[in-house]
Amino acid sequence: MNWFLDTIKNRYAQFDGRARRKEYWLFNLFYWLILLAIWIIFGFGSSEKVMNIGFSIALIFMLGLIVPMWAVTIRRLHDIGKSGWWILIGSVPYIGSFILLIFCCLDSEPGANKYGPNPKGIMS
Repeated sequence: MNWFLDTIKNRYAQFDGRARRKEYWLFNLFYWLILLAIWIIFGFGSSEKVMNIGFSIALIFMLGLIVPMWAVTIRRLHDIGKSGWWILIGSVPYIGSFILLIFCCLDSEPGANKYGPNPKGIMS
């Protein structure tokens, strides 16, 4: 959990550079686990007031982390040698999110590219 908070604090809006798959997927894992926890804590409440509070907390959480989510995704795209503008393909219905998922699963481009050195430290 400290890694997640440290990434948010130190790289909140850092769109330059590269992010390994590990950084991208761990960020997403913690993001979705926290949203799931909010849903479990507030979603099973019997009263509408409790569910509205949970919705508000989840909305504030998601809005607060939208910039770091974009930043880590753009850095991930940089790591495979793609421009950060490829993030916009996610807005294409159905196929766009799938293509973005495929891009985020690809291995790092070996060696340095125009976005910086390989975060794995592999030289070629």
